[in-house]
Amino acid sequence: MTPALSFAERVLQWFDAHGRHDLPWQQPRSAYRVWVSEIMLQQTQVATVVPYFARFMARFPDVQTLACAPLDEVLAHWSGLGYYARARNLHACAKVVTETLNGAFPRTIDGCMALPGIGRSTAGAIVSQAFDLPAPILDGNVRRVLARHAALHGWPGTPAVSQAFWALAEARLPTHRHADYTQALMDLGATCCTARRPQCLSCPVQHDCLARQHGSIDHLPTPKPRRTRPRRRAQILIIENEAGDILLARRPQRGLWGGLWSPPVIDAEQCWPAALDALPRRDHAPLAPIAHRFTHFDLQMDPVRLLGTSPPDTDHIWHTPSGALTLGLPAPIRRMIEQLVAHPATPQA
Repeated sequence: MTPALSFAERVLQWFDAHGRHDLPWQQPRSAYRVWVSEIMLQQTQVATVVPYFARFMARFPDVQTLACAPLDEVLAHWSGLGYYARARNLHACAKVVTETLNGAFPRTIDGCMALPGIGRSTAGAIVSQAFDLPAPILDGNVRRVLARHAALHGWPGTPAVSQAFWALAEARLPTHRHADYTQALMDLGATCCTARRPQCLSCPVQHDCLARQHGSIDHLPTPKPRRTRPRRRAQILIIENEAGDILLARRPQRGLWGGLWSPPVIDAEQCWPAALDALPRRDHAPLAPIAHRFTHFDLQMDPVRLLGTSPPDTDHIWHTPSGALTLGLPAPIRRMIEQLVAHPATPQA
């Protein structure tokens, strides 16, 4: 392939021979399936998403089923994917599409962006892949391909650089095969123009890639300015009653683990509640601490195992540990409760 062909044509020819044609959301490539896959793929690798997508489609095969499902069940099927605001927005969006749009997704970028949880790139992916219409996208893989080929410097998080990226993505659109082109660009970034050790000799646009000519491949796209990652600590209160049930609380909708179930959490900055002083500790069956890496900080979670007898209020529920694993739980809390199932406490005399 030579620069005599347009950028888009070379990418499409490469896709026909080397692209991914059997991803589950491509068969069929409906607006609903594309939308769910794009939300799942935000900040998440394809290999991780594929089994989640299959389970999600089996339970929620269409937008109407998703809209009618309880949010708790949606969160339970999302558990482990992280970034749980995505699941809450997914559920809210399904309701809007079902109740106000007769179950049909808009065929325009602006129409899709008016829906909960859909940004510009996701809107472009829906319009291009589901309806085969011209619409640019800028996920991480596509941004990397464009930044290197055009030697576009600057952190994309700044408005001016972001605008330059969108203009470049728009200018590279083909006149046909819009769905395939979108997938082709994503595949090129995921399998060839990778962040580390890119396969330049296999790239269809290598001959006029400015980053390759200038020796700047390893420096593009420009990374976000680095900051020291904060480290936090919290105690997870594993409060059990005499029957072996554990106390769970619904997390606030906004903030960390929004809308999911979790044992009570005491951050390091919080004072130990005096009401807990009367609860016996169950240190004879300790649980291992769990470290978890979030996007912006690292969290060390230390479980504290207590015996509680007070009935829960309306914000809390008692649940068996094994039954709790069926709820929407944060991934590190799920691992902690799995420890509890494997090491139950000795019944009280």
